[in-house]
Amino acid sequence: MKSPVVILIIVAVAASFGCAHKASLQSSEAIIASGQMPAIAKNKSDKIHLVYGTGDSIMYSYSSDGGKTFSNNSLVAVLPELAASHTRGPQVSETTDGLLVTACTDGGNIYSYRMDHSGRWSSSIRVNDVDTVAKENLMSLSADGNNAFAVWLDLRDKHNKIFGAKSTDGGTTWSKNQLIYASPDSTVCDCCKPSVVVTGKEVSIMFRNWLSGNRDMHLIQSSDGGITFGSAQKLGTGNWPLKGCPMDGGSIVANEEGNLQTVWNRKGTIYACEPGKGEKEIGQGRSCTMETANGKNVYAWVEKGDVIVLNPQGVKTNLGKGQLPVLKGVGEERVLCVWENEKQIHSAIL
Repeated sequence: MKSPVVILIIVAVAASFGCAHKASLQSSEAIIASGQMPAIAKNKSDKIHLVYGTGDSIMYSYSSDGGKTFSNNSLVAVLPELAASHTRGPQVSETTDGLLVTACTDGGNIYSYRMDHSGRWSSSIRVNDVDTVAKENLMSLSADGNNAFAVWLDLRDKHNKIFGAKSTDGGTTWSKNQLIYASPDSTVCDCCKPSVVVTGKEVSIMFRNWLSGNRDMHLIQSSDGGITFGSAQKLGTGNWPLKGCPMDGGSIVANEEGNLQTVWNRKGTIYACEPGKGEKEIGQGRSCTMETANGKNVYAWVEKGDVIVLNPQGVKTNLGKGQLPVLKGVGEERVLCVWENEKQIHSAIL
């Protein structure tokens, strides 16, 4: 039997096909915790893991019922000068041996933490092998099995480049840092978070470049677990000439067939595309993200201060005020959306 929350959302979405429905916050929304910059991961048993920042503390919670309820919050670690705002915050991925979390300090160091199957967190390990080079605090994490890859904006040699490090033991150790991409125009976009997805030996990284004055999204890939990378390819056919930084990095995922799907903002318009194909306009706004579940794509973004979710049938649901949404599929036909609003972590199931 479906819960009243899920029934309410389904009925409301069906009644509003083709328009943006304003969800009933009292019925469809829950406040999980006080904090900022939520990130979520899911294991093969559909257990949802949530991490976020509050002050200098990295916090953790989990859900064993598809996001309907979450456990009491617990401390991962206290990391002095934790970066946890403006798209900068802890990242989380499931590995074979447990859970892996990365977090950055304002000074520009990235640290990783592991939780084993007993629930015990390890001591921190620094990921960057040159001190304080991730000063933009913009980094992402992905893992498949025990193969993990972290990617970030790196300021060694003065200009921001895309750097990364891999781990083949679930984050117990990290490789020597690797230069993945350097723009021939001196720097990549300075304030846009890169994204990474690992599927087997495939490592795919999406980032906003800066070439000839254009702030366009690019994709660079490795087929040998992140040892070597090919050439970067531009996503989409249009360009965004911009002197400033949009602070908007988009999202990349792999579907069940292993095909990459991307979503990103250009000039305030949200586009989705599969690499090598043309982009499709899906909305207006920024801070977009996506999830692919049961062969279907679900998107979320922020439009005029509201969190918008677009389902595979083209129906938009307005979840109310907030920023920085993240999505995770739960079951075959539902998706969990988690977002931040006024330093509170909110969630809704659609």
